Amino acid sequence: MDSVLLVIAVVLTLAAFVGGYLLGRRSAGRLDQAAADRFAAISDAALDRQGAEVERAAQGREYRTGQMLAPVAQGLQALEARLQAIEKERAAMAADLRRQVDSVRVSGEQVRREARILSDALRTPQVRGSWAEQSLRRLVEASGMVDRVDFDLQVTYRPDSAQEGAGGSRPDMRVNLPGGKCVFVDSKAPLSRLLRAHATEDEDERAVHLEGFVANLRTHVDQLASKRYWDLEAGSPEFVVLYLPSDEVHREAMDRAPDLHEEASRKGVVLAGPSVLLPLLHVVASAWRHVSITEEATKIAALGRDLHTRIATVGSHVAKLGRSLDAAVLAYNKAVGSLESRVLVSARRFEDLGVAKDALAAPPVLSSTTRPMSAPELLED
Repeated sequence: MDSVLLVIAVVLTLAAFVGGYLLGRRSAGRLDQAAADRFAAISDAALDRQGAEVERAAQGREYRTGQMLAPVAQGLQALEARLQAIEKERAAMAADLRRQVDSVRVSGEQVRREARILSDALRTPQVRGSWAEQSLRRLVEASGMVDRVDFDLQVTYRPDSAQEGAGGSRPDMRVNLPGGKCVFVDSKAPLSRLLRAHATEDEDERAVHLEGFVANLRTHVDQLASKRYWDLEAGSPEFVVLYLPSDEVHREAMDRAPDLHEEASRKGVVLAGPSVLLPLLHVVASAWRHVSITEEATKIAALGRDLHTRIATVGSHVAKLGRSLDAAVLAYNKAVGSLESRVLVSARRFEDLGVAKDALAAPPVLSSTTRPMSAPELLED
C-alpha cells in the first residue's frame, strides 16, 4: 500500500511539472509566472504530504517488524548464552581430559619402569626362586592349611634318614596327608628364555627363545624325577608336583609342548600352575578338617562314656546315702518313743512333787522319708 502511494505521488509530481512546462510555453508574462509559482507550491505541498505519509508508514512497518522479530532476538540471545556456557564446559572438560591424559601417561611410564625393573629382577635365578617359593606359600595358606601342621617348608632329609636314591634332599614343601602320608611340591620359575622371547619383536628369535624355555622346563622335570622325593616318606604317592608360579607360564609351556604334561607324568612329575594346585590343596585341607572332626567325635564319645560311668557311680553313692538317712530317721523315732515311754514318764513326777515347775516337752516324731531314686542310670545293678 505504501509503495503504491509513493508511485502515485511521483506520477502527480511529474504531471504537474509537465503541465506547468506546457502552460509556460503557451502563456507569457506575469500570468504565466504566477501560474507556474502556484503549481510549484501545490506540487511541493503534495510531495511533502506524500513524504510524511510514507515516513509514517515506514515507521509503522519498522515497529511491526520489531514486534515480530522480538522473540527471535530473545531466542538468539538465549542461544548465545547457552553457546557460551557450552564453550566454558567444553574448555573445562578439555582441561580435565588433558590432566587425565597426563596422569595416564605418567602412570604408564611408571608401570613400564616398574615392569622393566621386575623383568630385570626376574632374570636373576635367586630372585626367581624366591618369588616361586613365596607364591607357593601364599597359595597354600590361601587354601586354609596351617604351616607346620598341614604342610612343612624346606624340610631337610639327611642321607642317613633317607632311602636309597633320595639322600640329602630338601624339597620346597611337604604337604602332609591324613594317614601319615605326604606329597612333595617343588617350585620352579624358568623365566629367563621366556622373558627374552616376549622382549623381542623378531618372530624367529621369539620362537628360538620359546623352544629354549620348553627345553629348560624339560630339564627341570628330569632333574626333579631323578630325586625321587616320594621315597623320602614310606607310603607316599609316587609323584612330585612341579609348581609353576604363573598360569601364563604353564599355558605357554603347554602351547609350545602339548605332550610335556604326559611326558612329565610318566616320570612321576605333575606340572601345576596356581589354578591347578589350589583346588588340590583345598581337597587336602578338607580332608584334614574331616579327620579333625572324626578325632573330635571320637574324643567326645569317650568322654560321654566316662561321664556316664561316673554318673552311675555317683548315683549308687546317693542311693546309699538315702538308705542311711532312712535308717537314721527310724533310729531317731525309736529313740523318741523310748524317751516318751520310759524317761519322760518318770521325769514328770518331779512336777507332781513340786520339785520342777516347767513342763517337759516331748520331741516330735519324724514322718518324712527320703525320695527313692527311679532313674535307671542311678540305680545299682
